[in-house]
Amino acid sequence: MSDTKKSFLIINRKAPYGCSAARDALDVALTISVFEQPLSLLFMDDAVLQLLPAQNPAGIGQKNLSANLAMLEMYDIDQLHVCSEALQQRGLRAEDIELNINLLDRSGIATLIKQHDQVLSF
Repeated sequence: MSDTKKSFLIINRKAPYGCSAARDALDVALTISVFEQPLSLLFMDDAVLQLLPAQNPAGIGQKNLSANLAMLEMYDIDQLHVCSEALQQRGLRAEDIELNINLLDRSGIATLIKQHDQVLSF
């Protein structure tokens, strides 16, 4: 097995509920972190809704993603980036999110993507 580390960027684009993409992205992130690979998460489009606290999806028969998001810190996943335009389009502010995030504009997102060896989009 090689000791060479590859950096990963996981791009989240989907709303927290309605399909498995959000949960799949978080599962992949946790798996990558177990192998101690450098990892960043980027939340764009409707994925910014995943970061809102006090979600209650029981009414639609879904499990809350909050537990998975809370595990990010435990797995040393602290590179959380959020598209500022996506927040603005949805009437949200960075203060609405309880996690420690880094806001990026489109130019910053392009730079972030270039900085990673592997980019996975969900």
